[in-house]
Amino acid sequence: MNRVQRLTVDDGLDAERALLDEAFCATRDSGLLFWQPLRQALVMPRRLSRLDGFAEAERACAELGWPVALRDTGGEPVPQSPAVLNVALVYAVPVADNEQTRIETAYQRLCQPLCDWLAALGLEPGLGEVEGAFCDGRYNVNLGGRKLVGTAQRWRRRPSDGRYVVLAHGAILMDNQREPMVDVVNVFYQRCGLGMRCRAQAHVALEERHERPWLQVEALAGQFQRHLLAEGVVLDA
Repeated sequence: MNRVQRLTVDDGLDAERALLDEAFCATRDSGLLFWQPLRQALVMPRRLSRLDGFAEAERACAELGWPVALRDTGGEPVPQSPAVLNVALVYAVPVADNEQTRIETAYQRLCQPLCDWLAALGLEPGLGEVEGAFCDGRYNVNLGGRKLVGTAQRWRRRPSDGRYVVLAHGAILMDNQREPMVDVVNVFYQRCGLGMRCRAQAHVALEERHERPWLQVEALAGQFQRHLLAEGVVLDA
């Protein structure tokens, strides 16, 4: 069975929403999705569509071959392309969990399997911000101080039992497309009159550190299964 679903960016985002909706409606308590974009796009929070220069920036990105797609989570623009493996983890948490605990736990449940997977490949991963990376955050998964995986969360509280459900998302740069990715993000910032700029050297692709990275996806799925089962989270089929 092919573990990775190949989807358009819009369909991939819809698949993630559907997974979260199923948990919200209590038809499932957990799920894990791997997907790879069929074509490239620049994905960003809906709030950025309200910027004064957004229409001009959207046209400029499309002319470079990066149409804009809008997502539900926050953060900054993130390039999506066939070079990226997306990991979406969904699960419900106990009612008693406080906000800070559940947010930290969700990042740990997403990042620890990723870090252990990379360590099993003979690499030395870490977590933290990387100056000059697009959509930077303190739960980046890094190699050698360069960003490999970006992470995000989206939360909902389901009315049936009051439990919170989370979609924890990671985007792994598998193939080296750093230069054009950074270029399009910087074009978007420039056309919107924003001062932020990114650097290609702030990022790293897994293929730069390990040959044939796509053959390692099944091992990554196994890491998630083992980690979550140890914490009492049984992934639904």
